[in-house]
Amino acid sequence: MHKLLLLEDDEVLSESLIELLEDEGFLITHVKNGEEAIEATYGKNFDIFLLDVNVPLIDGFELLKSLRESGDKTPTIFLTALNDIASLSKGFDVGADDYVKKPFDFDELLIRIQALLKKQYNSYKNEIKIKNFCFNIEKNELYQNSKFISLPPYELKLTRLFFSNLDKTLTKEYICQEIQDDKEISFGALRVHINKLRKVGLPIMTVKGTGYRLALS
Repeated sequence: MHKLLLLEDDEVLSESLIELLEDEGFLITHVKNGEEAIEATYGKNFDIFLLDVNVPLIDGFELLKSLRESGDKTPTIFLTALNDIASLSKGFDVGADDYVKKPFDFDELLIRIQALLKKQYNSYKNEIKIKNFCFNIEKNELYQNSKFISLPPYELKLTRLFFSNLDKTLTKEYICQEIQDDKEISFGALRVHINKLRKVGLPIMTVKGTGYRLALS
């Protein structure tokens, strides 16, 4: 299930978006102002940010600028009624990946969200295949020989992380930071989760003194 942070202070629009996105399988965290958005990002990773610009306390532009400066690279779509070139330019300058003008068609928004999710995996396809495994980006599911594999939350997060970084060595520190929620993950706990994925059959290599990689061959 993909996690999405929605920053929107319009209650009617928020309710509609939450209902529609949850129907598509997204887990939504809804906030109504910029300060709540910053608090929501502490210790929690999201797959997508949907940010309105004109919101109380900290506007969407300043919020994203702060997040980018802190190293947060979460794909971001601005939802806004602003349609002048200056606003569009500012949105991309502070780090937006896409810009949807209100009013918008929900199907169009969904297409743009799915496109950003695929981009995270450096793929234009909805499925990433390695050996006899297939990871479905849209469904956030792993298959082996076309058979669905049910994974616990941490193993699923690890799988997503490895498939979005195929054949790249990931440090233990980076992996722990990416998969932890409110509770920190120790290197020992990470090793346990890695071993569970290896038992499934995923070819995860240990890079001595550094971390792990999902090997293509």
